[in-house]
Amino acid sequence: MSANWTLLAPFPARVITLCLAESRPSVLAVSSLRYLTGVALALPITSLADPLMVFQGGVAWVASIFAIYLYNGVTDIAEDRINGSGRPIARGELRPRTAAAVAAVAAVLSLVATVGLPGPMTWIIAVNLALGYLYSGPPAPLKASSSGTVIVLMLSGLLSYLAGFTVATAGTGEVAPTGLIVFAAAAVCWMVLVGVPAKDLSDIPGDAAAGRRTLGVLIGESAARRMMVVAAPGLLTAFCVAVVVWDVPLVGVLAVMAAGVVAVVVAGTRAVGREQGRAARRRPYETFMATQQLVHVTAVLSNI
Repeated sequence: MSANWTLLAPFPARVITLCLAESRPSVLAVSSLRYLTGVALALPITSLADPLMVFQGGVAWVASIFAIYLYNGVTDIAEDRINGSGRPIARGELRPRTAAAVAAVAAVLSLVATVGLPGPMTWIIAVNLALGYLYSGPPAPLKASSSGTVIVLMLSGLLSYLAGFTVATAGTGEVAPTGLIVFAAAAVCWMVLVGVPAKDLSDIPGDAAAGRRTLGVLIGESAARRMMVVAAPGLLTAFCVAVVVWDVPLVGVLAVMAAGVVAVVVAGTRAVGREQGRAARRRPYETFMATQQLVHVTAVLSNI
């Protein structure tokens, strides 16, 4: 499998480094954690998880996410520059055509990496790549609307857990355990109900200029903040009820999410003046991301 990565050899190391930065390392990290959570929460019902196969599946999944977000950076140039993004394409260090070429190679590699994995993994990766293109690519990118964004986030998020579960169970057709279903539902809702409004806070000017009808553009910054602040504790309550009703071993995850909800509410209610700029408006999103990562780390460590 590692030999396949020689396809990236024509690209200088600096280009690959810039492409990694453009593809958002924090997103790649949390995508890896989602996949590993699908693996970890499958372990109570199977002893079939092969470490090498799990690694190979992780490579395939993360390569697909890398390709998707790199291509997204190529298509987001106008709004990223207006919003003051510091990513390589927006600041002129990485040529869009070069980034698109690397994204295309990575997409192919993600499919090649599924060779030898359970059959459904090829389809999972293919569908994820298709969602990524539909989100960013012509003729009608789904990122232009809040509903399109939500649909892609939900489906891609669920696919990440399905990928981990499929590899861990070697594609034997096992039924997903209740703990994985409850966790996946809570995590996807966290992305949609908290992550979407949090992400929009720093990007409203550029999104509006690019003609995108995101949640932040449609309802404004103040309303987006209120939605995030209300949704976070509401989701925590629903998650707590689910953990109790179905008696799933996610108490540690619940505790971490509770701390994250407090942090998100504090970040979301803090006043932001015009002079504070993009960095201040990104604090709720950064808090959301940190919580998301810690929740997944807790789920993985609690089930291996």
